[in-house]
Amino acid sequence: MIPGFYRHNPWQQSISCAFQYIERMIIGTLGPEGSYSEKAAKQWNKVEKLRYYDDIQDTVEALLNNEVDYSIVPVENSLEGSIPLTLDLLMEHQLKIVGEVIVQISHCLLAKGVLSDIKVVMSHPQALSQCRKFIKENFKTAEVRPVLSTSLAAKLASGSKDMAAIASVASSERYGLKILEENIQDVNENYTRFIVIGKETPHATGNDKTSIILNLQKNRPGALFEILDEFAKKNIDLTKIESRPTKKLLGDYLFHIDLKGHTEDRIIMETLEKIKSKVGMLKILGSYPAAR
Repeated sequence: MIPGFYRHNPWQQSISCAFQYIERMIIGTLGPEGSYSEKAAKQWNKVEKLRYYDDIQDTVEALLNNEVDYSIVPVENSLEGSIPLTLDLLMEHQLKIVGEVIVQISHCLLAKGVLSDIKVVMSHPQALSQCRKFIKENFKTAEVRPVLSTSLAAKLASGSKDMAAIASVASSERYGLKILEENIQDVNENYTRFIVIGKETPHATGNDKTSIILNLQKNRPGALFEILDEFAKKNIDLTKIESRPTKKLLGDYLFHIDLKGHTEDRIIMETLEKIKSKVGMLKILGSYPAAR
């Protein structure tokens, strides 16, 4: 190499800066290693550096505290519905949803010992609920213990033959556990949607979703219909609508709505502006590429 070439070559310097940026990108995810959240993070971006956190709240706070560039958290499951804590955190903090990932969930029973050794079955509460029938049929006398993540259950189970974890194949490999049973969830078609949260809205791609939260001015007949009608008149497809208590008054609700389109689309922005005048609160959580 010619002395000084790298230092003075703008093209080489730009490539170097790009790789430095990639190396600096840190994604917060639910840990420890082997979690479905880790799988979602790798599906979303294959070049990231991961930082693991104990629970959803810690993962979100890591972004707020600038410890990570993005955080990935579960928001809903096809069997058990939405994750209440994630929805609450989206309302409480100024966060932007910048992407989503759909992960197929396939639970396994993992242990160091054999089936007859097991006295404790551990997993994340959602995973335990998704495997309710299997647990009831096979562990009538065992203790069912909820923990913060499926991968944490696997890590704990690696320390004792009388403990088993409901977790992924990746967790079995990571923590040296035997797979005693595969696909133990109640329904095989089991998917979890993860959202990627950041601080800036990505530009429209042509295949986008927008997530909002709104609160009606007052609970009166037809109030929600008036809002939904605005979307219907503009032929805007709503992919999800869900109510959550405001935690202020009994019967007072927030509505979480996902719709097809991006706030850079004129028809979406005009409709949201019209709705804003009819509600007590409208919060745009983000516009982002829809999972394919």
